[in-house]
Amino acid sequence: MPLGPVDVYVIGFPGIKFTGQIVPAIMDLVQAGTIRVLDVLFVLKDADGVVTSLSIEDLDPDLGPAFVEIEVSDHGVLNVEDAEEISEDLAPNSSALLIAYENTWMEPLVAAFASADAVVIDQIRIPADVVAAALTA
Repeated sequence: MPLGPVDVYVIGFPGIKFTGQIVPAIMDLVQAGTIRVLDVLFVLKDADGVVTSLSIEDLDPDLGPAFVEIEVSDHGVLNVEDAEEISEDLAPNSSALLIAYENTWMEPLVAAFASADAVVIDQIRIPADVVAAALTA
């Protein structure tokens, strides 16, 4: 079975709180078959600069109650090394959510590439805010 390309998003939050407001949008994409969540990792940096990372199964429901609804297919894809790398860019008293997901909507195209003996030479992702700024300029 062909796999779609995988993206990892790093989403920053002020403070150390995860409200879960983005979970419904993630769940809609999963239920529609657009993406498959491979892994989720929470990175927290306290006011003293101490970094903690939590996998979704270790998340305290009080910290991010809505996130426990997300079904993760490949626990461990995101790890401590990823958290350490991201923490370098985090300000004290802030946090980040790392989410790795497969773009399952691309599976038919990946299969077509394979059938045609074609290879992807490069893939470029342009963030939505950059596109919006370019279109309004």
